[in-house]
Amino acid sequence: MHAADLLSSRARLTPDRLALVELATGRRYTYAELNARANRAAHFLRHRLGVQKGDRVSLLAHNGLVYLDLFFGLGKLGAIFAPLNWRLTARELTYIVNDCEPAVLACGPEFTATLAEMRPALRVRHYLSVEGAAVPDALNYEAEVAAVSSAEPERPPLAEDDPYCLLYTSGTTGRPKGAVLPHRQILWNAINTVISWGLTEHDVSPVLTPLFHAGGLFAFLVPLLYAGGRLVLARTFDAEASLRAIVDEGCTVVLGVPTLFQVWMSVPYFAQADFSRVRFWINGGAAIPVPLVEAWRAAKGGVFRQGYGLTEAGVNCFSMTDEEAARKVGSVGKPIFHAEMRLVDPETGAAVPAGQPGELLIRGPHVCAGYWRNPAATAEVLRDGWFHTGDMARRDADGFYTIVGRFKDMLKSGGENVYAAEVEAVFRDHPAVADAALIGQPDEKWGEVGLLVVVCRPGQTAGEDELLAFCQGRLAKFKIPKRLVFAEALPYSPYGKVEKLKLRELYLPKP
Repeated sequence: MHAADLLSSRARLTPDRLALVELATGRRYTYAELNARANRAAHFLRHRLGVQKGDRVSLLAHNGLVYLDLFFGLGKLGAIFAPLNWRLTARELTYIVNDCEPAVLACGPEFTATLAEMRPALRVRHYLSVEGAAVPDALNYEAEVAAVSSAEPERPPLAEDDPYCLLYTSGTTGRPKGAVLPHRQILWNAINTVISWGLTEHDVSPVLTPLFHAGGLFAFLVPLLYAGGRLVLARTFDAEASLRAIVDEGCTVVLGVPTLFQVWMSVPYFAQADFSRVRFWINGGAAIPVPLVEAWRAAKGGVFRQGYGLTEAGVNCFSMTDEEAARKVGSVGKPIFHAEMRLVDPETGAAVPAGQPGELLIRGPHVCAGYWRNPAATAEVLRDGWFHTGDMARRDADGFYTIVGRFKDMLKSGGENVYAAEVEAVFRDHPAVADAALIGQPDEKWGEVGLLVVVCRPGQTAGEDELLAFCQGRLAKFKIPKRLVFAEALPYSPYGKVEKLKLRELYLPKP
């Protein structure tokens, strides 16, 4: 089974159903119209630019229809979509482009200066200008696709393990790695999400996160199109505009990240927004503080869930019912339908009992094929069919999982393991703390001790002594940080994760 027919099959079944609303232009597209665009992209790429099965095509642009054109069009060709994170520097992007070696690179108008800085070091055959971007020696994408057929392109032979997407990890511990997402992963993530999250043709979901990210593409976009629902596509994130779109378009399932939910609550329109049509909200990308969930529920009610996923193993790995979401706040739920999960001791590989933390291992058809041209990294994470996530989780007696933190996001103090997420969660429970991030600081006596970076809520303050006293009885003595520093904000990745490498550069002494 492969994923090349996802859009064409849906367009065959419900051609005239509304599939997508583009907020930037106000245009509305049926499934037949979306599929015709993807077919035109496929014909143009194959016949004008010679793109063949296995070739990579990259895109550097804000959210727009071109993402869907290329994603679904390349799938029909057996080619590989490799979108680029526009938040990276020209130097970082140059490494990624030269690693994946795309045959074609398309660029939007906001990123022409970045591309100009990159081009002397790139090995790319063809450049495309999207939305009139001033890219020298580039073909005009919109003009070219308008001139070709909208019929279904001829398909090459496709297998479930053929690569479909190439998405690069953040590279916080070294060079970015390209996760190879095969056709089976795209298809089974959609199946798992529709079945486990209960998506239907009546659901409407906003796409507010960048489409260069697995969350933007696969949390709800592909699964909801598979189910026959409707998408509301935002070009970039605007807090009030996105809230109004959720209300005006009758959105029913809404994905956000912790910082996004926090920002939404600070918008004046939030108080009057009518969310009665939202079936559930789901947080992803990073764990959300329980007090924030409680504050949201107190203000607006509704069902609020915590999601978990990762690029390499599918962005939707767990699920729960509405009742369970209220009863098990902080839990990510039970494993999705077509998946296997294990918790093991990361040092011995032995299974850990309920209630004890262990490294989360995942096996199933929704797991990636490894890393692009990196067999060593692939062998490290894929062993005997199990993907080693590097995340620590705990399973309770009822079978519900809670993510404890990154196995590598841990410091060893006096021989004891201290997991950052556990410490951070305690500090976030303090009413004056908006967020907190723990890093390890070298120490002659203990090897490492905790350094906690704290961000207070607007208009509130808390002293170091007060916060440390708050930890007494909540954390073992060896887990309590030895140093606290206060900051205006934490550095976040595009998907809401704290970038601890930057914190180490800011607060730790240089060797």
